[in-house]
Parts: sequence; C-alpha cells; structure tokens
Amino acid sequence: MCGIFACHNHPDVAKFKPTALKLSKAIRHRGPDWSGSVTCHNTILCHERLSIVGVESGAQPLTNADESIAVAANGEIYNHRLIRKHLKNPYHFKTTSDCEVIIPLYLEHGIDAPKHLDGMFSFVLYDKKQDRTIAARDPIGITTLYKGYNTQEPGTVYFASELKSLHPVCDNIEAFPPGHVFDSLTGETTRYFEPSWWDEKKCPQTPLDLKLLRETLEKSVRKRLMAEVPYGVLLSGGLDSSLVAAIAQRESLRLRKLAEEQAALNQEVDPEAQDKGEGLVGIDDENKLSTVTFLPQLNSFSIGLPGSPDNKAALEVAKFLGTKHHVMTFTIEDGLNALSDVIYHLETYDVTTIRASTPMYLLSRKIKAMGIKMVLSGEGSDEIFGGYLYFHGAPDKEEFHEECVRRVKNLHLADCLRANKSTSAWGLEARVPFLDKEFLEVALNIDPQEKMITKEKLEKYILRKAFDTKDQPEGAYLPDNILYRQKEQFSDGVGYGWIDALKDQAELQVTDEMMKNPKPEWGDDIPDTKEAYWYRCMFDEHFPPSCASTVMRWTPKWVKQTDPSGRAISIHQAKYDHVDE
Repeated sequence: MCGIFACHNHPDVAKFKPTALKLSKAIRHRGPDWSGSVTCHNTILCHERLSIVGVESGAQPLTNADESIAVAANGEIYNHRLIRKHLKNPYHFKTTSDCEVIIPLYLEHGIDAPKHLDGMFSFVLYDKKQDRTIAARDPIGITTLYKGYNTQEPGTVYFASELKSLHPVCDNIEAFPPGHVFDSLTGETTRYFEPSWWDEKKCPQTPLDLKLLRETLEKSVRKRLMAEVPYGVLLSGGLDSSLVAAIAQRESLRLRKLAEEQAALNQEVDPEAQDKGEGLVGIDDENKLSTVTFLPQLNSFSIGLPGSPDNKAALEVAKFLGTKHHVMTFTIEDGLNALSDVIYHLETYDVTTIRASTPMYLLSRKIKAMGIKMVLSGEGSDEIFGGYLYFHGAPDKEEFHEECVRRVKNLHLADCLRANKSTSAWGLEARVPFLDKEFLEVALNIDPQEKMITKEKLEKYILRKAFDTKDQPEGAYLPDNILYRQKEQFSDGVGYGWIDALKDQAELQVTDEMMKNPKPEWGDDIPDTKEAYWYRCMFDEHFPPSCASTVMRWTPKWVKQTDPSGRAISIHQAKYDHVDE
C-alpha cells in the first residue's frame, strides 16, 4: 500500500505546500520507499510509495508526456497488461507501474475510467488543461480513502489515505465511498460500480456451480500474485486463509517450474512491446500469470498466544501444503502495550476491529522485518457466504442474502479497514482474493438457500464443498479437518485469553461512574461496555470529534448479545484444545 494526500483548489497552494508535505509525511509508514509531489495551479498531489510493481521506474505522482495530467495512486491494478494491450489510442508509457494505465484510461473514458480497472485502488488525478481533479476508490473499499473540507475554505477539497493527514486542516471529514468517483467540475461524487447483486432485496436464483466457484477463486488468487518483490500468505489455519494459501502454493510451484524452463532464454522486451503489456508482471488475455518473483518456498505466517488454536491449525496446514511457515507468539502484555498505537493506525474505536487488528499489527511488523512486502489474506469470505456464527439465526434465505450484501457493502468500515491499516502501519501490503469483482459476481448470485446453515451443513458449506476435490484429478487442497473446521473469528482464534484480558483491563481503566457520565461530545454514540468506552477514550487522545463520523461499530444480527465475539454465540464449539479455557 502507498499513501496519498491531495488538495484541490487551495486558496494559496504555494504557501500551503510545506504543510501538505508534512501531512503527507504523517502517512509515510504506508509508503516508506519514496516520496513525491506535484503542484499545478491551485492543486497539489503528494505520494508516499511502497514499491511492489514497477519497482525501479514507478515513482509517483505519475504524469503523461506533456505533464498535463498527474495521478497519485495507491493500490494494484491487476489487469494493467490487458489495458495496455487494448487501448484504443497509442500511448507511450514512461514506467512499468501498473498504476500508470489510469492516465490513458482517463484520456479515453473520462470519469468512467475506474469502471475499466480490476484491482484495489484509490487515486487522485489532476487534469491541468481543465483544472479538473478526479478521485476514485475501488468497488469494495479495500484501499482506504477519505475526503475532507474546511468551512473557512469553500471550494477546497482534500483527500488522503488516512484521517491523520486530514484532521489538522479539515473540520468535516467523511470516508470516501467505495465504488464512487469524484469530479471537481461538478463537485459530485457518483457511483460507478454497478454489479448485478447490488440490490440486497433482489434474491438471486442462480443454481450452484461448484466448479465455477472454485475456478473463479483460483483465478482471483493468481491475479494477486503479481509482484516484483518477495511475498507471502497470512495463514490462520481457518478455512479462508488456508484456501488462499493452498491456491497460492499451487501457483507458486507452477511458476517456479516455468521459471526454471525459461531461465536460459532471458530475453529483453523492447519499449514498444511494453506499451502493449509484454514482459510485465500480471495476468494476460488467457489469465496466465507472469511474475519475476521466485522464492525457494512460499512463506506463510500465523500469530497467537502460546497454545492458540490458530497457530496449531496453521502449522498443520503449512505442513500439508509445504509452505515455509513462521509462527509468531505474542503475550497479553505485548498486545496491551500496542493498543494505543493500533488505534492510532486503525483510526477506529470499534471493539471487534481493535481486538482482531492488534495481533495482525504485531505480526505485520515481524513479516516486514523479514523482507516481505506483500501478503495474501482471507478477508471477505464470511460476508459473502454468511460465515459468521450469528448467521445460524437467519430466519430465511431472503434475510440471509440481505445480510450478506449489507456486510459486503460495509467491509470498508470493518475488515478491509483492519487488513489495510494494520499491515500498512509497517509498509506491508495485504491483498484479498475473495473480494475480486468477478468472484463477487459469481458468489453473490448463487441462490442463498445453498448458503443457509443447517444441522447437516455448517457455515460456508458450499465453499468447502467446492474445494473438496480429494477424489478428483485436482487432488486435495486441504486436509478434511481443516476444510471443515468451524469458524473462529481472528480475535478468538489467536487465543481466548486475549479477549478476556482486554475486558479485564477495561474494568481497571473505566469506572462505573465514567459509564454513567459519557463525554458530551459523543452525542448519541455512547459506548455500551467498558471495553468500548476505553477504546473511545484512546481514540479521542489521537483524533478530534470530527473524525468519529467515519467509524462504524460491528454488531451481529439475529442474536441477543452485546459482545461481538464469535464464541459468545451459543452454537460455537471449539474443535481444538485451548490453553486458556
């Protein structure tokens, strides 16, 4: 992940530039490899780069030949080779960066350019000739982006990857909506992402096709192995991360074999061919991956308290797949000591997000220290397939599907935010194959009756069944006990003592009197537990009240409980021996 900060139509941009660079520096943890800026008319674009594709040539902001267009982008464009190949008009690319395709797409399609991108991205583009700024965010909000205003500067608009770059200069901040594009010519933010499943009231009827489901996820993982730097996989030992790891391992072995066969050729590609996407990393017209990153083994990573269920399961999966696995254990004290930093980086006070983000934040630091810059992760599956244990309470398939779509639409405020910011805190990028546009189109159009949880079918049964191929030519992807392991929310799976410790510490930090007298500036957003109160207080230490409107609390449906933990739901059955029980 990179970091972007931009300001359109500032009243005195030359005077503001030192402040803009300072605000951009506040998110340099996202992109520690290089910093750049472009100032033109009354607009400034700043960029903090994490180099993964186009490592040697892709410094940003990127510009076209006459430098009339500049773009600062964060993310990965997985179909950049295809875009280069199929542009209507010839365009000479200055770099091998996947993000540079945004410029010719804008030249050909204007504000419809994001419709043609397949990836995770946030970008701000400035058109000098029209004095026009365009900003857009990927369909689901895998990358973070915020938009801000200052009442003293009417007509000025700010954009940034994180709140910490905006609150010093803005008194009105909002999360930039996923799947939308902003155009300064109209001042409007409109939705460009219009999938067939968007209306949650429309219950799909498409019959289940297990082969299509499996192959679409395999294609999604393959796309996300596009890299020029060392990468790995986050492996909790649960279904989702294990499937991603299994597919990635199969693809990595194939790539290694291919690399060995082609090592002797070592042919250079001329620049004109590069303009058409030849010789670059990414997928081609036949959905085959080309990359330059080959490691002796695929690295996998897990974290937990000593004896945690996730680490135990992850080791079993890694042994089965043949990945080089790294287990990190953390102590409760490690987690508690990191909490304030986690909230600073996550920019939220949501209980579930903070519980799960803390171990992920600690693990990300270890991963980056090993020289890994990108990891694959399993976010999104539970929302798509109704994998959370509270989905047992869905009364019918219509409500089941409605809740799935609602959860997917809100991922940018929950799991996507966690995956993005807890890794970006250390200059690590997380990619999430389950949130691929094509995979969502397949998975969210399946008749939801197939996803309903029964005594015979546990949660995410159809996903499990799609990869239950031990009797087929593909062979087994995972051991049966992993393939059919019950859901553990990440904050539970790292060890149940973690959540208990957080609650105990909150009891020490927050008195009954404090609970009776919440801060007036909180308005109606009153914490309902001491743990939530404690997190809100830490949030307030870092951010002004204007930032609170960007936070959403994660709460389960159809169950009577205030604690969002999966194990608080009555049907939860632990399938591993837990040291903390």
